[in-house]
Amino acid sequence: MTKRDNRGGGVKEHLLTSSPHHSGTEAKAVNICLFLPNWLGDVVMSTPAIRAIRKWAGPQARLVGILRPNLSGVLDGTDWLDETWCYHPRGDDPRWKTAALVRRLAAEKWDATVLFPNSWRSALIAWLARIPVRIGYGRHHRSKFLTHALAWEHSREDAWRVPMVQYYLRLAETLGCRPESPRLELRTTPQGEGLAARVWDDLRLPTDGMTVAMHVGSAGASAKVWPSEYFEELARLIVRNTDHAVLLLCGPSERSVVRRIVRSVRDPRVVSLADQPLHISLLKSCISRCGLCISNDSGPRHVAAALGVPVVTLLGPTPEELIDNPCIEGLNLRLPLPCAPCLQRKCEPGHHRCMRDMTPEWVFERLRPFLLGHASARAA
Repeated sequence: MTKRDNRGGGVKEHLLTSSPHHSGTEAKAVNICLFLPNWLGDVVMSTPAIRAIRKWAGPQARLVGILRPNLSGVLDGTDWLDETWCYHPRGDDPRWKTAALVRRLAAEKWDATVLFPNSWRSALIAWLARIPVRIGYGRHHRSKFLTHALAWEHSREDAWRVPMVQYYLRLAETLGCRPESPRLELRTTPQGEGLAARVWDDLRLPTDGMTVAMHVGSAGASAKVWPSEYFEELARLIVRNTDHAVLLLCGPSERSVVRRIVRSVRDPRVVSLADQPLHISLLKSCISRCGLCISNDSGPRHVAAALGVPVVTLLGPTPEELIDNPCIEGLNLRLPLPCAPCLQRKCEPGHHRCMRDMTPEWVFERLRPFLLGHASARAA
């Protein structure tokens, strides 16, 4: 559990009386900036908290989201944020650097900031910008930069047993927000829909949901990755035994892998996005057209869940509790091994059994009901 540190005065005393929804007080718009997570999946899992903050603050408030440039389109189509600012301390553009962000924040009057990342740097930036209310978890020795630090009392062994959605929602509740549904939410855009329509025409994909999306990678964590040759065999099993097509999703670094899979399978119903203009708006719209998404614990898995697409997640080092969400339709697959889940980015013993022992045939038998159920629904 967490507890709230009331240093600097209560959040409600400072902000809730300014909220348009606070009875007995003249409504006043508030300016709130949100330091959003640094990974695609985490941004998606923060959407219930962002939604809660917008509901609490009301339409008169100004909400600004600060996030990595490559994630700037994730929330396009939603109406929670008024602006998005890009920030990347190691990026090439000087406008994304730490000093530039501090100057930009300090030039405006803010009522509060909510820090979704646990980084020491984000707390320092908010402190340097003199934002009066700074809410975040008091981890990594950064409590001195926060006015309202949420204490984290879990041990290393069970620190990540709390679902990330709830972890982020606690930040919103500290601001004063009411309890919010954990339902993930994303929306597509007209631009993305137009791009996806061209992809469907170019690749001759079925338009009735009989396409399975597959994502073969997982940024920055090799231990999470199911072997690419297993994805290849699973794609082969799907097209040989069902009426579904397979669309292989990819990022820039995964183009060569999915091209190789397509060449090896040699079936016109197995295609990829490798030769398409890769953009998050396209990714969202392509996933939304599919009837099922099969993925490692990676960003596209969470995008699919947020778009209401059933997901089959291949879990290795990730605890199931971390991504647990009662609003998601799908199946989490894991092998019962004594070393899993280990939460490591790289398999320390080097055998990678949590993924290598999970064979394509084993996975196919467990996802077959999803495929047959969708085919039956289409026939009806």
